[in-house]
Formats: sequence, structure tokens, C-alpha cells
Amino acid sequence: MTRHGKNCTAGAVYTYHEKRKDTSASGYGTQRVRLGKDAIKDFDCCCLSLQPCRDPVVTPDGYLYEREAILEYILHQKTEIAKKMKAYEKQKQALKSERLLESRSEQRDKIEKFKTKENSIVSKPINPFTAGDMSVDSLSPNGSATSTDGSDDGAPSSSSGSASSAKLPSFWIPSLTPEAKPSVLKKPAKTVLCPMSGRPLKLNDLVSVRFTPLDSSLDRVALLTRQDRYVCAVTKDTLGNSVPCAVLRPSGAVVTMECVEKLIKKDMVDPVSGEELTEKDVIQLQRGGTGFAGSGIELEARESRPVMQA
Repeated sequence: MTRHGKNCTAGAVYTYHEKRKDTSASGYGTQRVRLGKDAIKDFDCCCLSLQPCRDPVVTPDGYLYEREAILEYILHQKTEIAKKMKAYEKQKQALKSERLLESRSEQRDKIEKFKTKENSIVSKPINPFTAGDMSVDSLSPNGSATSTDGSDDGAPSSSSGSASSAKLPSFWIPSLTPEAKPSVLKKPAKTVLCPMSGRPLKLNDLVSVRFTPLDSSLDRVALLTRQDRYVCAVTKDTLGNSVPCAVLRPSGAVVTMECVEKLIKKDMVDPVSGEELTEKDVIQLQRGGTGFAGSGIELEARESRPVMQA
């Protein structure tokens, strides 16, 4: 299509270029979706169950999980690793036994070839008057002519024997087709990875989290129905998705990053437990994320922006 043909809108066919041009101009029909406030996971929800945590724990990378959910995940991953390791060891033993059988068959073939050559050698004296026209090397013990290279027409060769013993291929069973190859298992890794960050995860690395409720007189059900549920343990500021938060490792208290920058980093002391802090003891909570299965969706949701449907 020429340059001027792309801008021609008098045709009877809605061209691909016109569709892309209209899509970019209108903003509809693209793969980018602007999600609303309700589609974003709350900061106090588990990354696996997507439900508010009853007994929350946080990883060193700042991902929040329900203790029961992450323990079940770790146990399931260890079980899968044990199954894969067992299958790998079984395959390893099968390959070892197969190699042993191949080495034994090679030794057997060498012995058979040696016996065939030895039998072709003449060990009895020959009357020169009856068999003078034939050389000694070309005669067998029974007086029949043989070749000097040890090959006999009547004796079956090892290659033909191995070919006859091989199984014929089948074009109806996928595992028996000529192109089918046995799947080779790789040695599985023994470390459990975090489902969000993909880094090694250990049970001892999990830190218990203690949220400070906005109203301690409310029960859990009444607390979850409210939009503002928790506050900072030091400044009593309301926590939410728009407020960066951090967890202090010694006490597990949740504070705002503004409190960390302005108050805690001056003395590096936990205001709840009174213990000294290091840089690794301040774990910033990861925000955002949804429960959607679609990948590659650009999250452009903001609490102040209206919802646009694609």
C-alpha cells in the first residue's frame, strides 16, 4: 500500500491501518486496561489468597502472606521437589543400567568375533597331494574353503542379529514413532522460591506482622467492613494503598515510610520494642497487584482517576 493509500478513507473495506489509527486515537480496543480502585489488592491482603490476613507474615522482599497459606505453599513445593528428585534418581539408575548392558553387549560381540577368527585357523596337517592347489590359510578344519578375514557366509553377523532384535517402529503410538525420543529429566533445584519475587524462600525468613487497628473496640468482622482499618503504630496516621508502609523486624509493627525517614532513622531504634535497628530490619511493604490471571496488563489505576472500560 502506498503512502497516500493509507490515508484514503473512501474505500469499501475497513483496512488494518485505519483500524489501528482509529484505535490509537480513541483509546478503546487495546490491550492496555486502566483498572479501577476496587481492582487493586489492598495492602493488608495476602498475595496468595487475596484476602485480608488474620495472621500476616512478610518476606524480606516485602510481600505479605497469610501464615497458613505460605506454609501450605512451602510444604507443597517441598513435596513436588521430592517427587521430581525421585523421578530423576530413577532415570539416573535406568541410564546407568542401560550403559552397563551396552558395555556387556560390546564385550560379548568382541568375544564372538574372536571365536569366529580362531575357528577359521587350521590346526590339523593337510596332505599336500590332495589339497595342493589350495592355500593352508584358506582351509577350515573340515577341509572347506574359508576367507582369511574370518567372515563366514553361513554364520550370522552381529549387526544383523542386533537389527533383528530391535523393535519395529509404530506410527500410531506417539511414544513408539521413529521421531519419538525419551524425555530427559533435569536435576530439580532443592530450594523453595517465593511465588511473587522468585527468590529463595525459607521458613526462618518470615517475619510476623502486627497491624495497629484504627479502633481496638471493633471485632474482626466489623473491622474488615471498614475502608480505613489500620493506622501507623507511631504517628497514628491512617494506612492505605496510597501510603507507603514498612514493617519493623524486631517488633513486627507497621509504620509509614514518612515516619521511618523523619523519626526512626535518626536513632535507628524500634519505638515499640526499644531494640536497635539496621537497614535490613526495615522492610518496605510491596503495594499493588491484582488477582487477575492476565499477564502483561499495564496497571494505570490511581485512586483519584475515574475508571475507564476497555
